[in-house]
Amino acid sequence: MSTANQLIWDDTILPFQLDNADARGRVARLDGTLQKILAQHDYPTQVAALVAEAVLLTAMIGQTIGLRWKLSLQIRGDGPIRLIATDYYAAEVEGEPAKIRGYASYDADRLAESDGTPFENIGKGMFAILIDQGTGMQPYQGITPLVGGSLATCAETYFAQSEQLPTKFEIAVAESAVPGEEAKWRGGAVMLQHMPKASPYAKDGASGEDGLLTGSDLVDGEDGENWNRVSILLGSVELVELIGPHVSPDTLLVRLFHEETPRIFDAQPVTFGCTCGPEKVEQTMSIYSAKDIGHMTNDEGKVTADCQFCGAHFEFDPETLGKDAKR
Repeated sequence: MSTANQLIWDDTILPFQLDNADARGRVARLDGTLQKILAQHDYPTQVAALVAEAVLLTAMIGQTIGLRWKLSLQIRGDGPIRLIATDYYAAEVEGEPAKIRGYASYDADRLAESDGTPFENIGKGMFAILIDQGTGMQPYQGITPLVGGSLATCAETYFAQSEQLPTKFEIAVAESAVPGEEAKWRGGAVMLQHMPKASPYAKDGASGEDGLLTGSDLVDGEDGENWNRVSILLGSVELVELIGPHVSPDTLLVRLFHEETPRIFDAQPVTFGCTCGPEKVEQTMSIYSAKDIGHMTNDEGKVTADCQFCGAHFEFDPETLGKDAKR
């Protein structure tokens, strides 16, 4: 099932602009990167699918931030799936791959007893985006409730409510198998966003769930007509077009928006990457006293730590950790 299109567009994010509709967006195609993220853990299928959706959202939103910045997505709820966390590390230098990672925390017993949809198994909670611009800069954080029945809808609500930007997402994830090989995760998605105005406003108040804004609340007149038109076109995309290897992202844009004069820009490569390491554990432990470190020491006389993202295991001599570390 491997094709030239699949090889060229594996693990990329393609920015584009629709000049006739005053809109911009991203097309994401994640294959090997998504498989590596999910292979770090033995998730139930519905948990893996939610993590995959969150990773695709993070990739598309993350591609909009500056070089060397970090964007994090956190979904927290009171259901069996308690937490989904992802990080996008923008490239250090233009043209280099961005790095992305993700993981989920869940209650296996509660999940096994639930008959809800994957999204319903998150329960009530929050959808948060955090942006770290680096040393000396104040981190940004935006939070909205979990609404709408999908993570994509939560992200749309976030942009309408927190950024006053009409935004639409179409996301597809699935396990696919080449004959004779094990099934692997693939994902594809499109993000569409109305170009920001100098003074966005809600024309008729909020029409979304729980009194929250939606994208259509933020545009009127010709802008509203343009946004409605391209939103309908985006909604016509088929699952096989998003994740199948036979339709490249640039071809997909022409199929969907040929009358909107799509323009594409340089694609951003993406790879799995984790920033954990012993020095970060030591830094985290530096706030603790020797007494505190003693409580963390196991029967073998070691302090251990495991990375939730990649599963890396670290062991330390307790005397090398904490405020009074002997290094």
